[in-house]
Amino acid sequence: MSELFEHLDRLKSAEGKAALATLVNTRGTTPRKEGAKMLVGEGGRVLGSVTIGGCVDAQVIEESASVIAAHAPRLLELNLGDEDAWEIGLTCGGTIEVFVEPVDLKEPGGETLRLYERLRKHAEAGGRAALLTRLDAPNNGAKLLLLDTGERDGGLGAAGLDERVAAEAQGPIGSGKSSTLTVDGTRIFAEVFAPPSIMLIVGAGHVSMPLCSLARSLGFKTIVVDGRPRFATRERFPDVDEIKIGIPSELIRAVPLVPSTALVLVAHDYKYDLPVLRHALGTPVGYIGLLGSSRRGKAILDLLREDGLSEDSLGRVRVPIGLDLGAQTAPEIALAVLAEVLAVQRGATCLPISEKVRRGPK
Repeated sequence: MSELFEHLDRLKSAEGKAALATLVNTRGTTPRKEGAKMLVGEGGRVLGSVTIGGCVDAQVIEESASVIAAHAPRLLELNLGDEDAWEIGLTCGGTIEVFVEPVDLKEPGGETLRLYERLRKHAEAGGRAALLTRLDAPNNGAKLLLLDTGERDGGLGAAGLDERVAAEAQGPIGSGKSSTLTVDGTRIFAEVFAPPSIMLIVGAGHVSMPLCSLARSLGFKTIVVDGRPRFATRERFPDVDEIKIGIPSELIRAVPLVPSTALVLVAHDYKYDLPVLRHALGTPVGYIGLLGSSRRGKAILDLLREDGLSEDSLGRVRVPIGLDLGAQTAPEIALAVLAEVLAVQRGATCLPISEKVRRGPK
């Protein structure tokens, strides 16, 4: 989501009008999921992608010019042969649907832009929301914004439809996955937005700096915690969202340690590691990684075991941290850590993709 707003901000200063293309439906498995977006400015500037480039994006760019000229949205159904499908990551030929709508970047009263701006403010404040877009004529492009506060904004253009669609949208909202719904014969794209996952880094050392930059580039909200003000500085962490200086085990209590949060301990200091782990293991935090050797990890886990923590609880601590990439330098270690975080969050196999394809679906 942050990528979309960054692109909108960049286009606002250079373009008056644009087409916003959203991937709303796929058949098969593709690297880009429903909700992937591309912006095409009236001057031809392209930001983002609805697939991974190639034939589909080229067709969407071509259609965007007519959407801007007519100032009317359009649902594109792109039928792919095997070769085209393989190019964008589908295992065989199929169909994808892309909704392309005009956006007036200079007009403050534009409904689409207004709803996205409200959504941005809500998400930045930690809220969750769903933006429902009508795909069928008449009133295709009409939108209804549902906030987790219970507030609604906009409308889908038919009596009673808002209530019925809002009820059906609870499924995608609960799963956190955007998808296309059919309600009373009307197709609706339910785009689900949630606050970004948090990368909570305890220790402002040399591995933390590239880890923070990499994590932020992937959309994480980054927080660095350390008790040493000389290390936890904006000069060392220019990309970080938030720096907390003080006693880590106390400061992390103000951070939501939920399943979407990744806690990475890289301080290499027992005074930080033990109290932080005691607290974190009593929460549903989704990932806990500890920098250090197997011997150091065993020593820390033994101390926690003496405190009465269960084996199941201790099994949540990943030490040594990261995937085996042969990492040696700080940036390489950071990459290995972030790769493991993503794999855990998404339930990935960690296999080379070529090996995964050879094994086939389970």
